[in-house]
Amino acid sequence: MGRMSDESRPADALPEYAERALEAAELIPPGRVMTYGDVAEWLEEGGPRQVGRVMALYGGAVPWWRVVRADGVLLPGHELEALDHYRAEGTPLKEASRATEGHLPRLDMRRARWDGGERTEGHT
Repeated sequence: MGRMSDESRPADALPEYAERALEAAELIPPGRVMTYGDVAEWLEEGGPRQVGRVMALYGGAVPWWRVVRADGVLLPGHELEALDHYRAEGTPLKEASRATEGHLPRLDMRRARWDGGERTEGHT
């Protein structure tokens, strides 16, 4: 019950779940990624779709490219921008084969995935 309703929340305030998901995205180290499901599991609330929705609506102010699909496919519509970030940060990639549509690489999830092991004090 202690949550503010949409009517009493200031217009520029984020829902509490969105704030927590965005904070988690900011904790992911450069060159590493977490899946939408990883973030939900780390938050101990919601699921991949809820995290994806938060990132779609509010993720522009955080390193959104570090929260990814579990299959390592780059975010549709943002592939080139994300790829620039991955290359700049040294995120492990798997080069695309000629048969791959658009010849875009995928994330090497085995090497790039971060388990959130360096949690900050006081995280709930």
